[in-house]
Amino acid sequence: MYSLDFSRSSKQDLKVINKPDQAFILDSLESFAQNFSSDYEISLMSSGKIKKLQGQKEILYRLKLRSYRVIYQKYENRLVILVLHVTTREGAYK
Repeated sequence: MYSLDFSRSSKQDLKVINKPDQAFILDSLESFAQNFSSDYEISLMSSGKIKKLQGQKEILYRLKLRSYRVIYQKYENRLVILVLHVTTREGAYK
């Protein structure tokens, strides 16, 4: 099972989101981490919920949660999903 780790900036991002959306995002991320496997990731990629971001030095992924985008990075050897950024679609790629 993967664990979640939030960057300092992603914690700040979450603070400005209203409480019901915060709860939805955190519940969704917890479920995502508990169910995460390569098969689960492939199924979410084929449905368009996850996308590997292009043009980055690091391997980053985008997870769509309603109108929010979560940018994350995974570490296979530590079983950690590092949440880097949580924002709406309009601000996700700036």
